[in-house]
Amino acid sequence: QVQLVELGGGSAQTGGSLRLSCAASGRTLTMGWFRQAPGKEREFVATINWGGSTTYYADSVKGRFTISRDNAKNTVFLEMNSLKPEDTATYYCAARTRAGGLTIFSDDYAYWGQGTQVTVSS
Repeated sequence: QVQLVELGGGSAQTGGSLRLSCAASGRTLTMGWFRQAPGKEREFVATINWGGSTTYYADSVKGRFTISRDNAKNTVFLEMNSLKPEDTATYYCAARTRAGGLTIFSDDYAYWGQGTQVTVSS
């Protein structure tokens, strides 16, 4: 079992920045960030491989968000810049502990954090 704890959510104004972190209790392979806005389905945001050398982003956040990781601390980060009101959502980190590479599908992730709220005001 791997536990994931997200930190760093909060409020920002349009154009502002926030940094999310997700600390894992054990070793993980591919990590991902997802988000869910009220009344909408959970959607993929970003994913990163174990070594941190390969990343993939949703088109809606590409160029604004950066995913990274520190394996020495079992932590993954999501740096969010140029925030927009449509980025408002609960953000979840997710982990794969079996090999399989990057994936945008939530069903491929075995472990999930509790979520952290991000609110962007105009």
